[in-house]
Order: sequence, then C-alpha cells, then structure tokens
Amino acid sequence: MALYEHVYLARQDISAQQVEALSEQFKGIIQSQGGKIEKTEYWGVKSVAYRIKKNRKAHFTLLNIDAPAHAIAEMERQMGINEDVIRFLTVRLEELEQGPSAMMRKRDEDDRERGERGDRGDRGDRERGDRGRGRSDRGDRPPRRGRDEANLSEEGGF
Repeated sequence: MALYEHVYLARQDISAQQVEALSEQFKGIIQSQGGKIEKTEYWGVKSVAYRIKKNRKAHFTLLNIDAPAHAIAEMERQMGINEDVIRFLTVRLEELEQGPSAMMRKRDEDDRERGERGDRGDRGDRERGDRGRGRSDRGDRPPRRGRDEANLSEEGGF
C-alpha cells in the first residue's frame, strides 16, 4: 500500500466536534477500503490566504494515511460531495513523518515563548509610566505646525 499525507479544510462556522466527526467519517472510509490512518492532527482554525467559497478562515486537519489508491479516491470523492469541506490536498510520500508535524512543532514553540515572557512579550527595562520620547521632549527640534500656520507665518500673519 502507498503512504499519503492528506490535509483538508473545513468551514469555519462548524464546531471542532463536527470536524472530529468528519475525520472519523473519512477514517471509516479508508478502513472499509483496506487502509489505515496512521496519525490525525487537528491544527485549529486558521486564516486562509484568500477567500474560499466565502470563507476567510477554516479548520485545518492533517491525516497520515497508509492505504491503496482506490481508498484515497473514494475519500476524495466523499469530500467533494460534503459541503463542510472547502478544500483538500493529498500528497504521496515515500515515508510518513514520525512525531508531530511542522505545524504542531511551531505551535509548541509559540506556546513556550509566550510562557517565558508572558502574553505581552518582553517589556525590557521600562517602568510603569515610562513610555519613551513623547511630543514634549523631542530635543531641540521646534514643534510642528499645521499647514495653515506655516503659510500665515511666511506671509507675516503671526
């Protein structure tokens, strides 16, 4: 049997439980055709690069599959019929990736960074109330004037 990596996007307005039910439905199709799902990863709701069927966001799910080609064809046919699935992509691989995918590793790294520095990031040496240089302490530069004030002063109005 061949190895495949399959990613599908589901509409943003369905719940995560409905996405899990979709994954179980597709898993059933693959198993009934003699294949098996090696790994399932739910990546969450993410923004898409452009609108797809009037959706700006989608639920992303990865499936690592070990199945014959006709099982993949049947699963893709069912996805084409299902109105909750807005896009899918299947890629044949030489070997499946072990461990978490790149998307899950990125999420773990992001979570660790947030935990180390807090939600707002590293604020450095700033103390409460110190907001850096403001309008009042710009050095020796004169205050900016509006366009009308500059024109009047050149004409001798001020």
